[in-house]
Amino acid sequence: MKSNYIHKALLTGSLLMGLSYANAQTQIDPADNSWYPSAYGANDEIGAANLLSPAGVMSAIKLVKFGKTLPLAVPIDKYLPAFRHRSFHLYNIQPGEQAGQTLGPNKFSFNDELVNGWTGVGTQLNGIGHIGINNVYYNGNKAADFVTVEGVKKLGIEKVPPIVTRAVLLDMTAHYGKPIVPGGTEFTVADIQAVLKKEGITIRKGDVVLFNTGWLELIGKDNKQFLEVEPGIGMEAAKWLASQGIVAFGGDTWASEVYPNPYGKEEFPINQFMLAKHGIYNLELIDSRPLVKEKVWEFLFVLGQPLYVGSTQVNVNPVAIY
Repeated sequence: MKSNYIHKALLTGSLLMGLSYANAQTQIDPADNSWYPSAYGANDEIGAANLLSPAGVMSAIKLVKFGKTLPLAVPIDKYLPAFRHRSFHLYNIQPGEQAGQTLGPNKFSFNDELVNGWTGVGTQLNGIGHIGINNVYYNGNKAADFVTVEGVKKLGIEKVPPIVTRAVLLDMTAHYGKPIVPGGTEFTVADIQAVLKKEGITIRKGDVVLFNTGWLELIGKDNKQFLEVEPGIGMEAAKWLASQGIVAFGGDTWASEVYPNPYGKEEFPINQFMLAKHGIYNLELIDSRPLVKEKVWEFLFVLGQPLYVGSTQVNVNPVAIY
């Protein structure tokens, strides 16, 4: 019964997208360079992370009423569906322990793991050096000037400070009355404001804004559909969220924007607008289901990402504390 619902919901979303193509328009002009230098200065490399502050941390700490913690990541293995070319493989190796050998008279043995995978698999932080517009990235940095085969020389994930701030969760499944929001559904400003009102919260400067769509329910059941289409914010909502002074946006989908673009053939224009133009980070595959179950709509968000020097994205396990 549930699989039939998923199929019908995704089909409905696809039909709606087909109708909307008639209104094709360009949302990102590759020739426009008016978006740089950044409001944070011509040499800035952390974007909206500049909005993080001790005052914001102290305010977010006040949201902790029960001392409960919840991880927000999904487990990663070779079966987890990932964007197009990406994959993940983990190998256990026991160096010097072939045929049951051990080290020293105390027979020391150990396990070591080798990972061959893309940093953009699973729950991930997409940095502001990840998305560009015609090979120009946040703050007008041109790829030819900072991108090398061994990593970026600017805008690397190692520059991002710990993200400790207030986060708000918008449950779009309740808004649409569906356990899985149909693929291709575009979240408008009106939709966001309606959910905020229902949950009794507002968005504040320095917040992380997350959306729960039920999309993770597709993993292992329909990986093909999971990657081909998704619900998410459109350009109208992106502009409004940026005007609120948020640090990051994201949720339980793999791109955090409506996909495919319902207005034409543009690829990920919302990510271009948020990351490249405004330095706002993207958090993907956030597992918000436990928070929805507990009806936790605002909480202390804590993220200290691995400092992979030169990477523009990295898999993470943020923690919600409430």
